[in-house]
Amino acid sequence: MIEIDKVTKTFGAGDVAFTALRDVSVTIRENEFFTLLGPSGCGKTTLLRLIAGFEPPTIGAIRLSGRDITRLPPNQRPVNTVFQNYALFPHMSVAGNIAFGLEMLGKPKDEIAKTVDEMLRLVRMEELKHRKTSEISGGQQQRVALARALAPHPEVLLLDEPLSALDLKLRKEMQIELKRLQSETGITFVFVTHDQEEALTMSDRIAVMSGGRILQIGNPREIYERPSERFVANFIGASNFLNGQLSAGSVTLEAGGTFTVEPPQGVADGKVSVLIRPEHVTVAGTGTDGAALTATVENVVYSGEATVAHLKLKTGEAIKARASNLPGASGLLETGVQVGVSVAPGAVTVLVD
Repeated sequence: MIEIDKVTKTFGAGDVAFTALRDVSVTIRENEFFTLLGPSGCGKTTLLRLIAGFEPPTIGAIRLSGRDITRLPPNQRPVNTVFQNYALFPHMSVAGNIAFGLEMLGKPKDEIAKTVDEMLRLVRMEELKHRKTSEISGGQQQRVALARALAPHPEVLLLDEPLSALDLKLRKEMQIELKRLQSETGITFVFVTHDQEEALTMSDRIAVMSGGRILQIGNPREIYERPSERFVANFIGASNFLNGQLSAGSVTLEAGGTFTVEPPQGVADGKVSVLIRPEHVTVAGTGTDGAALTATVENVVYSGEATVAHLKLKTGEAIKARASNLPGASGLLETGVQVGVSVAPGAVTVLVD
């Protein structure tokens, strides 16, 4: 659906020039929920604006369904955008906001009315049809903004952190709603966020960005369980980074224990950094079978559904163990106690630093 071909975007010139995107290439598939994920300033919103046509690339090309749209103005692209602030008309009704874009396109009145009703059903807001958007909640406003953007049936919908203004519970609800809308409409969604949980929850594929470059593209499981390098591993989820020695498909940690691994291409035998997710680390009594490491409990954090133990290995390295809270859990996790630490099979990932 979308091809970004060796795109570079530089703002300004001379001493004040700033390169926001550096030789970015990516293909986004038809009917895909594709997320651009990364910290502030990584270039994800700039890339979205290039797809929308709000900014031209300095170098490179952008194609939509095989058609070169690099220099095409925004109003000639079959693309719509939902922004962070929604940009609704507060004096208009919900239906009026949804109809506005269709009216600007010169659509017949009966077609507009039919499409508005269709969009209201899609976002489940039929009963609020005549309410002004200044009189509805933030979550409802977000649904109206989505309905307005979907009404012209664009080939691509761009979403620039549209959930950032919502509270946590509503944001989680809207994550599921967005995925439902994408699935039901069959429209390609390109979603920008710095929230890794949002990306993992909704996306078919994720592009992790840093410093104007795409570091890794993959489905949520690939990105989380097999990050290609340290930045990706650190940005997605909680992480334990330990030092080890790689040799012939096995890594021996400095803190003890040898594990079978699949090192990424280009990583030679020798000293390496490895990733172990906290939920793959189990704490037991010292000397317990399978406890490859020993550690001292430094802190225990209870968060309702889980408990996270902050441990220090004999090398001085820190490691976290996360366990779901179950009735009758033992009192093993007490500050200052020495414990055994085991790692789930296949849970050790060698990283490209």
